[in-house]
Amino acid sequence: MTTNEPTRPTDRDRDPTETVEVQRYGPIPPHDTRPGWQAAPAWTSRPAHVSPAPAPRRGLSALPIIAIAVVAGILSGALSAIAVSNMIEQPSVPTGDVAATPDADNVSDVRIDESSAVIEAVDEVTPAVVTIQSSGGGVLGSASGTGSGFIYDPDGWILTNRHVVEEASELVVVLNDGRQFPGEVYGIDTLTDLAIVKIDASDLPVAPIGSSAQLEPGQVAIAIGNPLGYENTVTTGVVSGLGRRITASDATQTSAETLNNLIQTDAAINPGNSGGPLVNSAGQVIGVNTAVSTNAQGLGFAIPIDVAKPIMQQALDGEDLTRPWIGVYYVPVDPALAAEQDLPVEYGALIGTTDGGGDPIFPGSPAEAAGLQTGDIIVAVDGEQLSADADLSTLILPHAPGDTITLRVLRENSAREVDVTLGELPADG
Repeated sequence: MTTNEPTRPTDRDRDPTETVEVQRYGPIPPHDTRPGWQAAPAWTSRPAHVSPAPAPRRGLSALPIIAIAVVAGILSGALSAIAVSNMIEQPSVPTGDVAATPDADNVSDVRIDESSAVIEAVDEVTPAVVTIQSSGGGVLGSASGTGSGFIYDPDGWILTNRHVVEEASELVVVLNDGRQFPGEVYGIDTLTDLAIVKIDASDLPVAPIGSSAQLEPGQVAIAIGNPLGYENTVTTGVVSGLGRRITASDATQTSAETLNNLIQTDAAINPGNSGGPLVNSAGQVIGVNTAVSTNAQGLGFAIPIDVAKPIMQQALDGEDLTRPWIGVYYVPVDPALAAEQDLPVEYGALIGTTDGGGDPIFPGSPAEAAGLQTGDIIVAVDGEQLSADADLSTLILPHAPGDTITLRVLRENSAREVDVTLGELPADG
């Protein structure tokens, strides 16, 4: 086979002292008097290798010279094009310039992803969010109010706040599609500000139930409800804190109580939001909006959904709403309390009261039957250590009255295991 391409030298023929171009493409044609490869190409910093001009020979026609020049020009142009292409495609190297503008497309992608996640989460949960209208409560029997709730079972089971339905003589539940049903309070939680409402309906949309066990501060939190009469209102923020203990009121500021183990969020919670779901970016309910702080502005709180799960299941099983009970007052142990009272540990539940008055162990309680004493420090339940995010009440929540648990107790600097058979939390407890 013949070719018009000039013969290239083999590796054995290459002179290592020659430039890369000469090694790869062969020596410069002897009759090409133009710079050609003698000039340093744009993509190399090597000095130009200048060869002495060859003595002209007589009798050589112009045609070979023109042919060689054309081939050299083609090769030179091709290599120049490749070099320029590589320079264009090469990614830029960060220079440490703090004023450099980020890639606008990437920033837009992030914003679109975040917005899409919130929109999809709202679309998933909103059909199950309801408005609860109460009437007939109060001293004169004429009080009325509006709150929120959400359907967690398609046969008409709704979770809401206790203060939304407590003392009401009549409830009307308005679904997201506009249908209205009379509501009946199935049960009131004796431990938290929660209640179960039942309506006579089926095949209803339900809100996906998530978990509050692995929440982290900073993750997206979405509050959905019907505040101030505006249906299907969505507010967004983040999980601001966990395990909060506050004195709080409902959004109407008509009642106050001490609430424990709450999710704190900066998603706006307003009058009418109470009982609505707090949702993560995956469209799962992680909490029940319950209160705004009486001592701060812009802070909302929600009951973790894991706290609500036991009574949600009890209702589905047709059981009374009950909570397990030990029967003690206790103070959460933290480093400050440990230092103040010279305690042997910086965590746990110290049996006692903050004011020092009264017996912290209820007469006839499971704690009394198990022999617990004032000053005991409970440090673990069934081998799981107490912490700021998992206090005593939280760790016994998964159990039912009648279950026996094992407490690890420190008494006079010695540890012991104490078995306690849980009782039922009194309605006024």
